[in-house]
Amino acid sequence: MATAYIVDAVRTAGGRRGGRLAGVHPVDLGAAVFDAIADRNDFDTSVIEDVITGCVSQGGQQTMDLGRNAVLASKLPDSIPAVTIDRQCGSSQQAVMFAAQAVMSGTQDVVLASGIESMTRVPMGSVATLFMKEGLGNYKSPRLEEKYPGIMFSQFMGAEMIVKKHGFTKADLDAFALESHRRAKAATEAGLFDREIVPVEIETADGKEWHKADEGIRHDATLESIAGVKLLQEGGTITAATSSQICDGASAVLVVSEQALKDHGLTPRARIHHLSVTAGDPVIMLEEPLFATEKALKKAGLKIGDIDAYEVNEAFAPVPLAWLKYLDADPARLNVHGGAIALGHPLGATGAKLMATLLGVLDARGGKYGLQTMCEGGGQANVTIVERL
Repeated sequence: MATAYIVDAVRTAGGRRGGRLAGVHPVDLGAAVFDAIADRNDFDTSVIEDVITGCVSQGGQQTMDLGRNAVLASKLPDSIPAVTIDRQCGSSQQAVMFAAQAVMSGTQDVVLASGIESMTRVPMGSVATLFMKEGLGNYKSPRLEEKYPGIMFSQFMGAEMIVKKHGFTKADLDAFALESHRRAKAATEAGLFDREIVPVEIETADGKEWHKADEGIRHDATLESIAGVKLLQEGGTITAATSSQICDGASAVLVVSEQALKDHGLTPRARIHHLSVTAGDPVIMLEEPLFATEKALKKAGLKIGDIDAYEVNEAFAPVPLAWLKYLDADPARLNVHGGAIALGHPLGATGAKLMATLLGVLDARGGKYGLQTMCEGGGQANVTIVERL
């Protein structure tokens, strides 16, 4: 089997809902990261054989094959095809994995994986809500309702179930959230995001400027300020402060074969060591990364101690906390530069975004193996293990 290599991975800085990226069309967010891949890597981009784009809310400005529209808006040649996919929050991680599988199978040599999501312009759940308002029903078919009667597969409820199952307290969640902000602030101030972030030109009241710093980081966060945020549900434990931030953003990862490295004079940053996806309980839903990681490590012939850095998406604080507990993992290696609680979770763009950050962490620490996983709607989880070169 051929080996798949990552040459480059980039992302936009996160924009808060209604914030600095609100004025940028999602197609143009995608074009910005595609342009960066072209500008940063000295090769003829016409050799890119496909673009695979993750996006969750495929409605409004994110319809009509969002990835293809981003190609057409970018400096990439119009001859490059694109497809838009949805594996919920893992959409662009799956895009990276599909790209790697295409290379590993020998059917393609150069594939661009990406993710785009403007949660300001196409709000989360808006597509489903629109159809319900029009009397066209929801995603639950009669057979699905028969199997799961009265269950709406809520990620929020799944997160609260994890809290109870694993014995966490609200104080545990608050402390984790504070650490996410602290780590993100430290990484920003040290310039550790500079290599992965693509500046995006925006319009402000003072004229045009570049958006190049994650907008969601609470640089003045304290345990008291986080603990004081109201509960999302009476009697629960989770607040907006211990949940991922709604975010606008885009990301891209260039995946190539060994032959493409030679043909185009490209230098790899990492190779794909393992990739897998699993599914489990769709009700508790967000717990699947625990079991998916356990299976992935076994299949890859690795132990958790072999992994130098892990990115576990902070959809809600109890998810990475449960992951740490279940795998007996090292908290110092988890989300080293902060996570979605501080940096934002632009849904379909987060997977490739986390890959860019993971490679940055491995570079900063001189690590060898990195692991990425995230919880996804329907009780699914992707796991990708890379080896830094």
